[in-house]
Amino acid sequence: MDTKNETNTSKRILFTGGTGKAGRHVIPYLLERGHQVVNVDLKPLDHPGVDNLIADITQSGEMFNVMTSYANFSELEPGTGVPSFDAVVHFAAVPRILINPDNKTFETNTMGTYNVIEAAVKLGIKKIVIASSETTYGVCFADGIADPDVLPVEEDYDVNPMDSYGLSKVVNEKTARSFQRRSEADIYALRIGNVIEPHEYGRFRDFCANPAQRRRNIFCYIDARDLGQIVDRCLEKDGLGYQVFNAGNDTNSVDMPNSEILKRFFPNVPLSRELGDNEALFSNKKIRDVLGFKEEHDWRQYVDK
Repeated sequence: MDTKNETNTSKRILFTGGTGKAGRHVIPYLLERGHQVVNVDLKPLDHPGVDNLIADITQSGEMFNVMTSYANFSELEPGTGVPSFDAVVHFAAVPRILINPDNKTFETNTMGTYNVIEAAVKLGIKKIVIASSETTYGVCFADGIADPDVLPVEEDYDVNPMDSYGLSKVVNEKTARSFQRRSEADIYALRIGNVIEPHEYGRFRDFCANPAQRRRNIFCYIDARDLGQIVDRCLEKDGLGYQVFNAGNDTNSVDMPNSEILKRFFPNVPLSRELGDNEALFSNKKIRDVLGFKEEHDWRQYVDK
């Protein structure tokens, strides 16, 4: 069954970080939905139909400039000036700790996000989607073994990470909320789970054989193509103001029921509600209920057990 949105209005979208692990799958999904996408990154994305502009998110002037730029030569033809962007999707970031020094990770991610949202809001763009992270829950990059306060982890959780990357994402959510308050824009923050590309499903055999390695991710994953659907549904869903959404698939990333996962890995963590046998501990209930997300890429369809 085709679970893509049945109603679609083509949008002119500025997408930052589209050359990265997630973006290079999300952008093709958006193109297939009929959107026009301009990728803003330090390296171009080599994919048919996408326009590229090389720019640095940490430079405020460059963000204002790319959001008031032609996307390609064909946009010169009408003679009516630069078309406006309908939406901004902001994925560009240092993607985790232990790549850059911690202060540089925090600086790039927080100032980059401020610059992107500021430019979009001041230019009157009414839909902004930003990439937050599972790491905001404070388990993934904790010093030592950390338990979540409650399971499943849902969007009203009191996020309090220890690391520079997770902290930068918490700050970015606050930045988004502040800009939304002063504007009429819809700004949605996606707490993106562990992104899995199509070629990576071979790893799931090892996940199932050695489930302890998935504990820091709270056993979550998000298929990069399903993330494309989530972004598209955010673009189509208007009027929500500021929102945070977990972006994850329906089930956990190991072939083990929740009763066993909880007993083995989270014996002291209380539950806020009953859980299905394989229901994701990194809950995606909100994107299913509010955005109408319907998973297309369950890992089990790609892994021979």
